[in-house]
Amino acid sequence: MSFSVGDFVTESFEYDGGRQVTAYVPPETPQAVVFAGDGQLISQWGPFLNEVADVPPTMIVAAHRLDDEMERLNEYSPVFDADRFAAHEKFFVEDVREWARSRFEVALPAERTAVLGVSASGELALAMGLRHPDVYGAIFCASPGGGYKPPGDMGSSLPRAYFVAGTEEPFFRENAVAWAEALRAADADVVMTERTGEHGGIFWRDELPLMVAWAFGQ
Repeated sequence: MSFSVGDFVTESFEYDGGRQVTAYVPPETPQAVVFAGDGQLISQWGPFLNEVADVPPTMIVAAHRLDDEMERLNEYSPVFDADRFAAHEKFFVEDVREWARSRFEVALPAERTAVLGVSASGELALAMGLRHPDVYGAIFCASPGGGYKPPGDMGSSLPRAYFVAGTEEPFFRENAVAWAEALRAADADVVMTERTGEHGGIFWRDELPLMVAWAFGQ
């Protein structure tokens, strides 16, 4: 299937009986790539990256989520169902990245690659970033859920991390602050931003260009 720059491209994978992944292809050759969960939502934010200065051409490659919230948590957080999480982790880290490499010829180094998540998929972004720092050089995390907690041993190689949370979502804001403080204590490069807003607010989308500029700007 052909595509044009500025397109959204969706493909179904064998994983879980036909899981979809949507990629946003920027108008220019990608200089950065952001992998994400919650693909039905996050992939649609790609065009907003073109509207902000200091944001390099960035591809978003986002795996779709399940409709059932508990099953979504089982895939996104390592603390609920270890087998389900491991299967999704393999799909996310191996299959989705290989598709991006072969389909779009995007194979960027970790320092030009981020993993993004919001709410429950914020836990996915944290887990993927900490477990695969050789793949994802930056974590973008908005209003993370509370299942996955900062581990006692963060490891010696840590991605950079940018957190955002709303002033009107205290549970999720506290989770974000706890993670930011734990990563700072482990000597990671961390940004923690609070915005006016509730959980699921538009501030998630609006923060993405700032995240990308911070991690990959010229």
